[in-house]
Amino acid sequence: MEQAKDERAIHSSSEAISSQIHSTELLSKLPTREGWTQPLVLYKNFWLRPPFSINIMHLQNSFKARQDDIIIASNPKCGTTWLKALAFAVTNRSRYEFGNHPLLFRHPQQVVPFIEIPHDVELTYVDTLPSPRLLATHMPFSLLPDSITSCGCRIVYICREPKDAFVSRWHFENKISREYSINVEDALAMFLEGFSPYGPFWEHCLEYWRESIANPDKVLFLKYEDMTSEPVKYVKRIATFLGAPFSIKEEEDGVPEKIVRLCSFEKLSGLHASQAGDIARRGNLVLEKSVFFRKGTVGDWVNHISQEMGRKIDRVMEEKLKGSGLVF
Repeated sequence: MEQAKDERAIHSSSEAISSQIHSTELLSKLPTREGWTQPLVLYKNFWLRPPFSINIMHLQNSFKARQDDIIIASNPKCGTTWLKALAFAVTNRSRYEFGNHPLLFRHPQQVVPFIEIPHDVELTYVDTLPSPRLLATHMPFSLLPDSITSCGCRIVYICREPKDAFVSRWHFENKISREYSINVEDALAMFLEGFSPYGPFWEHCLEYWRESIANPDKVLFLKYEDMTSEPVKYVKRIATFLGAPFSIKEEEDGVPEKIVRLCSFEKLSGLHASQAGDIARRGNLVLEKSVFFRKGTVGDWVNHISQEMGRKIDRVMEEKLKGSGLVF
């Protein structure tokens, strides 16, 4: 029996190595373009950082989704950190007391791991997690491993008003790089071409939007602006979607409100766990914990780009989203 187990492990390891080699070879043939802090490659119509594209290729066959998995999906800089915290608090509300909650001591980016972006651990780390797993991804819907889309696990997607999302992305890029900076005009021109990490931005949104309409019981599509205006309402909606609605007793005890307060920008951004140290270091890129908490303010774009730049974004989005039913 032990010999059979060893043989399976060797076979699995061999398959993983073969997959990585194939992915690396494919990567070398993909269109590459510079402009952001790292060059991006075009893989199946989306622009990705090279290491992540290799991981995504590898995950297509290696990642085994479970039916009770919960996937937090988003375009980068669209409320991912907040949604991670909310989903973690909602799904673990019977396990922890609010006064001694893991989110008071650990960064939201650390309690909900990304599938394709390992933080100093191997991609296989998520395979070791107990069910039900709460996982995150920036992958477009079309690049998700087949096992996610076929097994029936639930996906919660958050999008954000494009002008705020763009400004947040621009700030993020300049904060994480120690050797490179990009001016806002160049960043906007690339963003409007669809050239940005995990872009085109609109295609990313549209894929999940269409899937949420086709399968509303499997994909919940949320807007950051709606959630900030009525956070308690949306915390309840998330809980219901995930099959764990708040009981009458929980509502009487104010549990949804407590979750909103625990996960608020003001609360989380002021914690030592959210400010001290790094999430990851990759070459010249340093992801400090504080970089995930900038402002989180709706409409803050007006303080960073001109009205004309804002109108350019609006025009492109209106054209790209036309006829879809998705509006910002």
